[in-house]
Amino acid sequence: MSTQHNPIRPSLLTRFSVDPLHTMTCRLAAVASGRAAPDLVLTGARVLSTYSERILTDREVWISGGRVAAIKPAGSWRATGHAPGAVRDVQGGILAPGLVDPHLHIESSMMTACAYAEAALLNGTTTIFCDSHEIGNVADVAGVEWMLEDARQAPLNVFLTVPSTVPATSPQCETAGGDLTPEKIGGIFDRWPEAVALGEKMDFVPLCLGDERSHAIVAESLKRGRPVSGHVYGREFVAAYAASGVTDTHEAITGEIADDLIEAGVWVFLRGGPATTPWHSLPQAIRAVTQMGASPKRVCVCTDDRDADDLFLFGQDWVVRQAVAAGLSSEVAWSMGSLHGATRFGMENDIGGLGGGRRADLVLLNDALEVQDTWYGGVPVVEHKKITPVLDRQLSEARYRYPDAAYRTVILPEIGALTPELPDGPCRANVIGVGAQGEIPLRHEVLELAEARAWEPVLDAHDLCFVTILERHGRNGGVAHGLLRGFGLTEGAVASSVGHDAHNIIVAGRHEADMRLAVETIRDARGGVAVVSGGQVKALVALPIAGLLSDERGGVVAAQTEILKREWSALGCTLPYMGFNLIPLSVIPEIRITDRGLITVPAMEQIPLFEK
Repeated sequence: MSTQHNPIRPSLLTRFSVDPLHTMTCRLAAVASGRAAPDLVLTGARVLSTYSERILTDREVWISGGRVAAIKPAGSWRATGHAPGAVRDVQGGILAPGLVDPHLHIESSMMTACAYAEAALLNGTTTIFCDSHEIGNVADVAGVEWMLEDARQAPLNVFLTVPSTVPATSPQCETAGGDLTPEKIGGIFDRWPEAVALGEKMDFVPLCLGDERSHAIVAESLKRGRPVSGHVYGREFVAAYAASGVTDTHEAITGEIADDLIEAGVWVFLRGGPATTPWHSLPQAIRAVTQMGASPKRVCVCTDDRDADDLFLFGQDWVVRQAVAAGLSSEVAWSMGSLHGATRFGMENDIGGLGGGRRADLVLLNDALEVQDTWYGGVPVVEHKKITPVLDRQLSEARYRYPDAAYRTVILPEIGALTPELPDGPCRANVIGVGAQGEIPLRHEVLELAEARAWEPVLDAHDLCFVTILERHGRNGGVAHGLLRGFGLTEGAVASSVGHDAHNIIVAGRHEADMRLAVETIRDARGGVAVVSGGQVKALVALPIAGLLSDERGGVVAAQTEILKREWSALGCTLPYMGFNLIPLSVIPEIRITDRGLITVPAMEQIPLFEK
């Protein structure tokens, strides 16, 4: 971990609050040998050892200077003759290392890094590795560095996997606000010690086919000795992907491809998510371990994407419990949620376990592996499932303030027509088909449309609504129209400035007036997600920071998100809003829509909406 000291304020609780180990070894050795008093003793515990994957009974943890000095038999502190600063009997509870989430996007929570910390710590997560390619797509290097400054002020260990695929495809396919070239990526690595790896290389097809820019970006990480994270679909790509230097992925959706990846030397991050999202691939991919005989030693669990309210309910601890439900022991599952992620990024000597010298980032669990208390650097931040006053005060009074430029990224000088012109005569329409609830792939369907005098009977006959993308970075004002089949929307409109990954505005509806109100609402809020019905705004999560993030506390964003989901469902939308935000993501099969038009994947061909 970085040895850089806190550049914000020494009074803040951040990852810089604990001094580097090399400055503390004499002190820790004195405490561990009983020659000096610990700051804190947690006694009467069962200790979950991620090193031996055992539960050690009747133990106590000695903490000094925010680090673990030693694990001793319970009551050992009495024999030292030195009174600790504080002693707490945890009465048989399980003490375990804080969780390490090896892959996520803070922006998906719609919260800043400081706000994100509240939910993470409640869930026992003390370290995260985030890929900030969302804000990078909006604001280029500046956006990534805004988030890094935010992360430095957060009461959480936040490390960056540098965005590798900005834009996600090419200017011919979409218009993004950022363009992270190999040179820019190298500069981020060199300026920011917390930039520890390259983020998920999403353009896996070009990479496997030898695209020069893709390989030049990977080279910036490899020549600095940094690992490369991945994103890949299809067993046929595994060999070339691994040979290109990628050594982890969170996109394994079957046991078979997970097994292939492990054998190719690629770490597998099992992604767990609630059923209302498309992200719960763990139950199938974990079969590589539970049924196919692979060792879990190079397997982690991760969250990837969580919206605000789901983050409070389905954190990394929930994913660990899902691994237990799938057949793993509690000790192995917790190790996959902590030590394994630390090991993947070469930080196992500082986090992920409760050995001597490690950070005192730890949690108190009940027998169901539910987090009761959390200590961050030896400071209690969660007690009895509630945040402590010290954490509440920091999150209320000392969150990072993004610069003014971050609040000026939604640029819509004009809003043109949001629905396409009715075709002149019979034609074929290339339509985006929505599959079963929660599915990420979208079907490319071709419909025969008869001649009509109005849109409404056409939409009714084929279960269609309009979907439109508006370029919002002030580059070209592009607008693209499409048709969405099976989305379930029959009245009102929904819109979002979180249209992955270029983050142009996406709006869907049946009528121009509703769609226009939804887009105007987002423009006036400087970004957000909105639901409109009956000529009224029924729900809005305002996202004024880069059109991606709220500047409210986590609990406020979670409450707003709950209302949004309720109103979203009331309109009959079959895709949850996080799935809706993926409709423009032009790296996932079979068809997507960007501000440039309809794009087929993986062929990456642009096709017209209507053909004679």
